[in-house]
Amino acid sequence: MSMIDVPTATKGHNKITDALAEARERFIAANPKSRGRWENARAVMPGGNTRTVLHYDPFPLTMVKGEGAYLTDLDGHGYTDFLNEYSAGLYGHSNPVILAAIKKALDGGIVLGAPNQWEVKLAELVTARFPSIDQVRFTNSGTEANLMALGAARAFTKRDKIMVFDGAYHGGVLYFAHRGMPVNVPFDVVYGTFNSTEESLAVLNAHAHELAAVIVEPMVGGGGCLPADREFLDALRGAAKRHGIVLIFDEVMTSRSSAGGLQQRLGVIPDMTTLGKYLGGGSSFGAFGGRSDIMAQFDPTAPGAMPHAGTFNNNVMSMAAGYAGLSEIFTAAEADSLYDRGEAFKARLNAIIAACGVEMQITGSGSILGLHCVTHPIRAPHDIKDARPDIKTLIHLEMMMRGFSYAQRGYMTLSLAMTDQDLDGFATAFEDVLRQHGDIL
Repeated sequence: MSMIDVPTATKGHNKITDALAEARERFIAANPKSRGRWENARAVMPGGNTRTVLHYDPFPLTMVKGEGAYLTDLDGHGYTDFLNEYSAGLYGHSNPVILAAIKKALDGGIVLGAPNQWEVKLAELVTARFPSIDQVRFTNSGTEANLMALGAARAFTKRDKIMVFDGAYHGGVLYFAHRGMPVNVPFDVVYGTFNSTEESLAVLNAHAHELAAVIVEPMVGGGGCLPADREFLDALRGAAKRHGIVLIFDEVMTSRSSAGGLQQRLGVIPDMTTLGKYLGGGSSFGAFGGRSDIMAQFDPTAPGAMPHAGTFNNNVMSMAAGYAGLSEIFTAAEADSLYDRGEAFKARLNAIIAACGVEMQITGSGSILGLHCVTHPIRAPHDIKDARPDIKTLIHLEMMMRGFSYAQRGYMTLSLAMTDQDLDGFATAFEDVLRQHGDIL
């Protein structure tokens, strides 16, 4: 893969501001076509962007090709992709089984406006894999899946309030960092503290009579890749059951942690589960499912059934690609292997950090990892609120200019398309960056 030339030393190396300014200058100079595309895009899209998470400083690179585990940008630079579409790119960019499934589906017609041959096959695999899902319905995104699950819980319990956790993200209208965002849907929410059993149970018990659902990720993704303690999830499970509250696990990201998600690995089974990301084989996808009595509310043959709309809920590309991925590629053994590989890679990066003596750590679960510029234990999103974004930006730009792509906030994932050499290359480049900037890290 081609890379941008990286000097052996940086100007003003003793100051983070000088080092970051110099890295930005090199990045800008090396990517004139991406910069031009971004500047032109700003005329027709706010900030030149239609998906906020894809923006980073000083501007995002435009990618023009993906093949296997690799990307090529508009200026001709190559990258090993450690972002992998925020975990949706589990199969890489050109898996032949996925491509063949999509082509076969499209050859049969793009939009059919009817049940198709793929959706029930995918539903059978999903319900067989995930312990909490008796029945499932498909959506177009994880955001939609969470909205529908929360709506189902409110209808089932005849209650209104939702318990969430500060710093959590459950979709584009379900931000719960900083106590919510103006774009959020107007659910009546109460906040627990992630991984704090005593504090969270106090909130839950105080509002038990009016809580419809508790929604939690078994590993906070957007809040920093922070795994939940099993004891914490067990406590939520017990309390929700006692009070008739629907416990929802958002496994949009963590479903790749085993054949049956992180719930199966931890042995804590919720009432409902939401899914998304890789399960559509790289096409748009979401799903929500759970106990039969909760899901029965959506049975259109029953009197008074609730509607669940969505033109592309069962689109042929997502259904066919999702089925092919689960039936032919991402077996239970493959899921366990990827989880173990991610854990080993996390340990390897943390060993490099320790050897370089820098203030940093890698968190995560399995093949989803987060980089943080603090050394104290991180158990909840509020533990990383002062985690030096300028240093994260510096490291990100330096790694991009060495041919490795991941999110500037420190989020990274592994894909099935990656080789051992890809992981070795990242580790070598990472150590080089840490040693180059060791005195300011």
